[in-house]
Amino acid sequence: MRRIRYGLIVLAMLLCSATSAEAEVSVFIGTPHVSIGINLPLYPELVPVPGYPVYYAPRLQANYFFYDGMYWVYQNDNWYASSWYNGPWGMVGPQYVPVFVLRVPVRYYRQPPTYFLSWQADAPPLWGSHWGNEWEQQRSGWDQWDRSAMPALAPLPVYQQQYLGDRYPSSIDQQHELHNQNYSYQPSDSVVQQYYKERVGRKAAAATRQEQLAPQQRGPREQDIRDSSPQRSEGERREQLSPIQDARPQSGAAVEDQRQSPQQQERDKPEQGSPDANRENVKSGKAASQGQRDEQNEEQGREKDQERGQKRAQEGGR
Repeated sequence: MRRIRYGLIVLAMLLCSATSAEAEVSVFIGTPHVSIGINLPLYPELVPVPGYPVYYAPRLQANYFFYDGMYWVYQNDNWYASSWYNGPWGMVGPQYVPVFVLRVPVRYYRQPPTYFLSWQADAPPLWGSHWGNEWEQQRSGWDQWDRSAMPALAPLPVYQQQYLGDRYPSSIDQQHELHNQNYSYQPSDSVVQQYYKERVGRKAAAATRQEQLAPQQRGPREQDIRDSSPQRSEGERREQLSPIQDARPQSGAAVEDQRQSPQQQERDKPEQGSPDANRENVKSGKAASQGQRDEQNEEQGREKDQERGQKRAQEGGR
C-alpha cells in the first residue's frame, strides 16, 4: 500500500513538472479544503523552534507548526496548510512544502510516525529516503543552508484567539477577509505567496461570475419601464392615478366632453352666422318642434282618457 501511495505521489510530481512550463501549478493537490480531524477548543500555544523560523505546538498531540504566516500539519504521511488555526486544510504536495518546515528536527514532532523513531532527534527527518530519489532530485539541497542567514520569525496571528467555538468563521472567504483586515504580515516564501494568490484569484473569479449573472437575475428597472413606455398626456396620467373610476359605459363623445374644461367647451362653440352655427340652430329647431309635437300628443291622449272615464261613469249610473 505504501509503495502504491509513493507511486501516486511521484506521478503527481511528474505531471506537475511537465506542465510547469505552460502554466503556474497549484501548490495544493486533492481536495483543496478538507477536515483532518483537528478541532482545537482554544488557540494553540505556539513556541519557536530554537534556531529555526518555525513555531511548534508543544501541548498538542499533533505535528503542528506555524511558518511564514500559515499553519502546517504533518499527518498520515501528508502535509496540510491553512491560514487559520483550525482549518479547513489544504493538502500540499511534498514537492512544494517549504524547506524550513522540512528542516524542523525530529524531536519537535509531537506525534511522530513510527519510521521517525530510528532517525536522529536533533536532525531533520530523512525525507529523501522516505519520498524517494525523484523527490530528492527535485528538492536537491533542501537539507543544506546557511544557519547564520536564517529568516526572521513571522508574527503570530493572535487576533484569531477571539474566534472560538461558534465564533470561528466557517466560510473561506470570511476567513480570508478577516485575515487581511487583522494581519498585515507579507509572506516571503514562494509557496505561501502562491497560496494567497490562489485565494485572491478564486475570490475575484467568483465576483466576476456574480457580476455576469446579476443582470440576468434582476428584472427590468422601474426607470427603464417608464423610459420605454409611450409618451402619455397629462389627462391620461390623471385618469390612471385616479383611485375610483365610473363603471357605467359612456359614449366616446361623452367621455370627450368630460375631459374638456368649461372654458374649452365655451371656446369650442361655433360663432353666430357661421355654417357650423346655422347647422347647430337647425338641429336645435328640429329638436324643439319634435318636443312640441310630443307634448300635444300627450295632451290629446289625456283628454281621450277623461272622456272614456266619464262614459263608463254614466253607464254605471243607469
